[in-house]
Amino acid sequence: MKPSRPENRRRRLSRKTRTIIISSALAVVLVLGGGAAWAADRFLIAHVEISDVSAYEAAQTSTDATETETDTTDAGTVTITDTAYSDGETSVTISTVVTGTGDDTVTYYVADVVLGDATDLRSAFANNQFGENITETTSGIAEDNDAVFAINGDYYGFRDTGIVIRNGVVYRDEPAREGLVFYTDGTVSVYDETTTTADELLADGAWNTLSFGPAIVSDGAVIEGIEDVEIDTNFGNHSIQGEQPRTAVGVIDDNHLVFVVVDGRDAGYSRGVTLTELADIMLSLGATTAYNLDGGGSSTMYFNGEVLNQPSNGGERGTSDILYVAGSDGTE
Repeated sequence: MKPSRPENRRRRLSRKTRTIIISSALAVVLVLGGGAAWAADRFLIAHVEISDVSAYEAAQTSTDATETETDTTDAGTVTITDTAYSDGETSVTISTVVTGTGDDTVTYYVADVVLGDATDLRSAFANNQFGENITETTSGIAEDNDAVFAINGDYYGFRDTGIVIRNGVVYRDEPAREGLVFYTDGTVSVYDETTTTADELLADGAWNTLSFGPAIVSDGAVIEGIEDVEIDTNFGNHSIQGEQPRTAVGVIDDNHLVFVVVDGRDAGYSRGVTLTELADIMLSLGATTAYNLDGGGSSTMYFNGEVLNQPSNGGERGTSDILYVAGSDGTE
């Protein structure tokens, strides 16, 4: 069961058509503004550093459906538990929350994930390749990796900085910002990339790192000043301030995580939220630590073969990576 949606939703363009339109428009801007060759190389041309991530990582190293339940927790807020997945050890429970009315309506999707083992939460790259400007939709990457659940990651391929460790393998070691690290013992921590190295993190048991931010909840409280944080200031980046579609991950306990995708830019369905509002959502779900991921048109939640939310571009936007939980062998 999903919340009702406006009848006049714009028709979604195919991924190929959107790519042609976006690439053509950006190309015109670049030619008129000068520096076309440099900008095209930086933002349009794929730079593949590792052409087969699965082989690279290898060298380095049951489904239950639940009945839909609706719970009106307070005036103007409706929570719908859509469905759940469990293989006996790892479980994913999906809920849809709608709050507010009219142009103040906010719609978001929650995945409560309990991991049987910390390594059950994996990362995957677009087209099974590592590098810059390599993109694929969240659902496409999820399907390529037999994921039962997935969200968009930190869009590492938009930049050439940050510490990138995925599935226990180091891909990049260019410290730049506040990161998030998932350890193999089930703990998760926010850390300053500039005070450590990828090898040191790996030696401490790092399984996955994310490099976006900012951290929005720490020790069970909203972090001050998050509305003023700038993640990237390079060409083509949009502000992360204001009411926006959002993706975030929160930590409830060891091996117990909560993922949230907030839809936005659609009056009457969902306006989006500020970073402070996102932090408040995380606190309401029991998170004591929470971290902001790539949002806007990238914000996507995938579960059991379909995209649950409504990405703000009118359809999925290509991204460079996902976090996901794979389905059990032999399940659908």
